[in-house]
Amino acid sequence: MNSALTSSPSEAISEKEISHTESTVSTANGEKAKNSSFFEEAQDNSSIGTHLIIDMWGAHKLRDSKYIEQTIKNCVNAAGATLLHYHTHKFNLNGGISGLAILAESHISIHTWPEMNYAAFDIFTCGSAKPSNVIAVLEEAFEPDKINFITHLRGSRD
Repeated sequence: MNSALTSSPSEAISEKEISHTESTVSTANGEKAKNSSFFEEAQDNSSIGTHLIIDMWGAHKLRDSKYIEQTIKNCVNAAGATLLHYHTHKFNLNGGISGLAILAESHISIHTWPEMNYAAFDIFTCGSAKPSNVIAVLEEAFEPDKINFITHLRGSRD
């Protein structure tokens, strides 16, 4: 099942912290999701892992390779994952950055468009890693005006 959540930067991950702001949780076909949980993470053997896709608008610090690398490493730690390798490419002096963290549990990628204050992230994990934990790290690091994300259980036969 796919679900989507639109949130503002003042919202945090737990329901307690976001009770002051409205959020929309919906299925891929636009219907309201039955599960009130914001994140759908693999808890059993029904899927291989969880893929979290994040879009950020109005984000900051998108040209700083070292800052982005440290933020991605903080995401790895927050998810409880194991970093195997990290690589970035900066496109030009004022251009965007693409980065990839190879994890024992899968990967985290980032692509930035600083001229648009936009960043895209993919977090795919399996095992006991918790990809939803990275949203608070990314929100604090990049201070976006808006965050959209979807979760998808990969390898599910349902």
